[in-house]
Amino acid sequence: MARLFGTDGIRGTYGRDLTPELTRELGGAAVRVLARAHDRPPTLLIGRDTRPSGRALEDALVQGIVEAGGDAVLAGVVPTPAVAFLVPGLGIESGIVISASHNQPQDNGIKFFDGRGFKLSDQLERQIEDEIAAGGGARIPQGEVRALPPDAPGYLDHVVGVADRSLEGMRVVVDCANGAASAFAPDVMRKLGADVVAINAEADGSRINVGSGALHPEVVAVAVVEHGAHAGVAHDGDADRALFADEEGRVVDGDQVLAACAIEMKDRGTLTRDTVVATVMANTGFHRAMDEHGIGVLSAAVGDRYVLERMLEHDLALGGEQSGHVIFLDHATTGDGLITAVRFLSLAAARDVSVGELASVMRRFPQVLINVEVADTERLSGAEEVWEAVRAGEAQLDGTGRVLVRASGTEPLVRVMVEAETEEVARGHAEALAGIVARELAR
Repeated sequence: MARLFGTDGIRGTYGRDLTPELTRELGGAAVRVLARAHDRPPTLLIGRDTRPSGRALEDALVQGIVEAGGDAVLAGVVPTPAVAFLVPGLGIESGIVISASHNQPQDNGIKFFDGRGFKLSDQLERQIEDEIAAGGGARIPQGEVRALPPDAPGYLDHVVGVADRSLEGMRVVVDCANGAASAFAPDVMRKLGADVVAINAEADGSRINVGSGALHPEVVAVAVVEHGAHAGVAHDGDADRALFADEEGRVVDGDQVLAACAIEMKDRGTLTRDTVVATVMANTGFHRAMDEHGIGVLSAAVGDRYVLERMLEHDLALGGEQSGHVIFLDHATTGDGLITAVRFLSLAAARDVSVGELASVMRRFPQVLINVEVADTERLSGAEEVWEAVRAGEAQLDGTGRVLVRASGTEPLVRVMVEAETEEVARGHAEALAGIVARELAR
C-alpha cells in the first residue's frame, strides 16, 4: 500500500485522492490503533476548515470512529491550532483536523494530533496505514458523538493572553483567506483593542485561499495602504500560519518575524540555549542577523513538524519557517497563526516601533521560488541532470547566493529556490533550473 500520510497528514483532491469511504476507514483504523496504544477506547476531537467537502468528510470520519467503538467530539470550524490546544485541555486521546491548509478549495486533508497536542508520530501514522491495508475489524456501533462541552478551555482567551501589551491605537487589516480564521482572528485583534479591518472573512470555503491570505500577502499589503492601517496580517486556510504587511505596504515574511521574536526572547532571557530553529529555506539575511545578535540557528527540513522535532530534540523554545509557521513552544504545540500575529504585533506595540522597523532587524536577500508540477516527485533524487545543474548554479553564484531544490511533501511539485544578491540574478538561475526540472521530471 502506498503511503497515505505526507509531511502534514493526508492531503489530496476531494473525491479522487480523499473520499468519504477512505475517510471512514481512516476513522476506524485510528480508533483501533489508539485503543491499543492507550488500552481503552479513545475519544477524538474533530475540527475542520470552511471547505465545502468538510462536512461530508466529517460525517464519514465520525461514522468510522463510532463503528470502531470510539467517541467523537465535534468542534466545528476552528483553526488547526485550536484543536491542538483543546485536546490536552480536555484530557482526551487525539484530535483530528479536516483541512488542506493552504491548498485550493477542491483539495482537502486530514491531520492528527496526539493527546499532548503534538502532530501524531510517524510510527502511529504508519500503524494507521497498516490497519487500513489489513482490512480493519468488526463494526461495533457503540461510540458516542457529542458537541464540544461549554466548559472547554477557551482558545481565544489563551491567544489573547500571550500579548505583550494591548494594540490600542493600532489599525490592523486581517486577511482570513475565507478559512478557519474568519470567526476568530478579527475577534482576537479587537479583544486586544485594535481597530480591525477584516477582509476575505466571509468563511466561504469555495473561495478558501483563492487570491487571498498567506498565499497572497500582497493583497493584505495593498489593503493596509488603502485603509491607512499600521499593519496587516494574512492567514492561510486553517490559520496555522501568519504573514504580515508593514505600514508602507511591504510584505513581512516568516523569517523576519522569527528573527525579531528570537532577538526579543534572547533579550528577555527566554530563548533557551540562545538558539532558534529555522528551515533550510531560511534567508541568508536571517542567518546573518542571528549571528550578529549571538543567536545560534539549527536547520530543519521544510515543514513545521520537522521544526518541532528539532525544537523538542534540543529543548528549544522558538522555531519557524519562512512561510509563516512559527512555534512558540511556551504557548503552543504547533504553528499558530493567531498567536504569531499577537506576539509580533504586540511586540511592536510594546517597543513603540512600527512593524516595518521591527521587521528591519534583518536584511532579506532576494529569493525566487518556482514550483514545477511533475509526474512523480520521487524521481527527483535520481535526476542526475537536475543535480548537475544545481551544482553548476552554485558554482556560478560562488558564495554570493544559494540554490535549493526539493520535492513538496504535500503536492506533486518540485520547488526550485534560488537566492542571490539581486532578484535579476536569482530569477535567471531559478528559471533555467526550473526548465531543466520540467524537462526531466514532467514526463
